[in-house]
Amino acid sequence: MADNMHRTIGSLSVHPLALGGNVFGWTADEKQSFAVLDAYAEAGGNFLDTADVYSAWAPGNEGGESETIIGNWLAARGNRADVVVATKVGNGHPERRGLAPDTIKKDVEASLRRLRTDYIDLYYTHVDDTSVPVEDIITTLDALVKEGKVREIAASNITPERLRASLDFSARSGLARYVAVQPHYNLVSRDTYEGDLAAVTAEYGLAAVPYFALASGFLTGKYRPGATVESARSAGAAKYVDSERGRKVLAALDEVAAAHDAEVATVALSWLAAQPTVATPLASARTVDQLPSLLAVADLKLTEAEVARLTEASA
Repeated sequence: MADNMHRTIGSLSVHPLALGGNVFGWTADEKQSFAVLDAYAEAGGNFLDTADVYSAWAPGNEGGESETIIGNWLAARGNRADVVVATKVGNGHPERRGLAPDTIKKDVEASLRRLRTDYIDLYYTHVDDTSVPVEDIITTLDALVKEGKVREIAASNITPERLRASLDFSARSGLARYVAVQPHYNLVSRDTYEGDLAAVTAEYGLAAVPYFALASGFLTGKYRPGATVESARSAGAAKYVDSERGRKVLAALDEVAAAHDAEVATVALSWLAAQPTVATPLASARTVDQLPSLLAVADLKLTEAEVARLTEASA
């Protein structure tokens, strides 16, 4: 992929699709994960997103499995310098949950070990911890940047008020500042980002990397009334199937997809990519077969009328 098709997050240059690592070590074992990672990299992809807690919810897992798989892949392929790795802190093991400075300091070391690297490109606070002052969080993250362990910092699952307070403290103190937010945002979940959070993101020039970009698979179009889908995420998608909004969104997606001879998932991601502040949507693939419709977001540009049609359908 040509450089002019990459997106910018702080000092980082990233592919238009961020590949989610939440399935690695959960619904995809190491061999399957390597196949997906290889295919993504071969297609020009360079932006991997994981977290220290992935995939703790799978039976027998403790958390950190996704980071371990990605670290093993980076070591096996010798391509660390070519890959932008994002991971997260603050939503890990029960005894270390939260964003106390000591927790961050311990957990970044554990992530670095699992990722088999000496730096993390983009380090998110996974879930804000309001018991810790933003000053303490930012000061701790700034120290990691100064030590060279982290290149850029970001925030996920944070209120507009805490985000603004964090950014203002960074500016006053001359410390590292958040360059991105990772909100829950998609065509059937817009109020989770649009409004005050998106306004602060725009005001401070941050990039957004939305998660649940395909609404747990609903926006792939495979979940329809009467359809049965074998997936660990089917329950998450099911809630949209019988809603009026869900039906309207699918109808609009079908219409736009047909006009471009594109997959429904590609159109849903392209709508997100067209939104103000969004740098790159985030989506995961359990198998190599699921990747092409995600990667195609790099090449599909919707018309203003098509974006408006989808926006209206999802209102």
